[in-house]
Amino acid sequence: MSDAPPKRSLTVLWVMLALTIAPVAASYFIYYFWPPSGAVNYGELVEPRRVPDTRLALADGAPFQLSSLRGKWILVMVDSAACDAYCEKKLYYMRQVRLAQGKEMERVERAFLLNDDATTAPERLAPYAGTWLIRAAGSEVLALLPAPEARSAHIYLIDPLGNLMMRYPPEPDPKRMIKDLKRLLKASRIG
Repeated sequence: MSDAPPKRSLTVLWVMLALTIAPVAASYFIYYFWPPSGAVNYGELVEPRRVPDTRLALADGAPFQLSSLRGKWILVMVDSAACDAYCEKKLYYMRQVRLAQGKEMERVERAFLLNDDATTAPERLAPYAGTWLIRAAGSEVLALLPAPEARSAHIYLIDPLGNLMMRYPPEPDPKRMIKDLKRLLKASRIG
């Protein structure tokens, strides 16, 4: 009789060792060769800039200041008062993103900055009641927005303290916008 241990017991040991080390080695490999993006937001964070408190006017001529909306999150878009199909799509997205917040929707406002002096057909904007129509042509507010050549392609977000902080890409995905705003409203103690 031989006192040597069976060969099989070492094989089982090596397999068990490999199974315990493999996940750790794989995680290090993936982390260093395919690092995580680190961003959970859909909108592009822009360098925060304080929105100037300049005197503006509503579409009906009444005086208006954006500071009157402080304390709320503001979805902002810029376009011509003529409001083409893409403009209406942005208005629709802003309305739906706000409505999707449920009981938190009162913390969100919508502003349409008009970049010209054209008139808007009331029936065209009727489905978007509650959106502030603000005449902003030539104002400091428009100068603040990034990418002047593509300013009207984006929807922007202003935080409750009055800082421009995010912009969404042209042709945004409303579901991802909703998720962004839900996350911000949940994390924010203000607004």
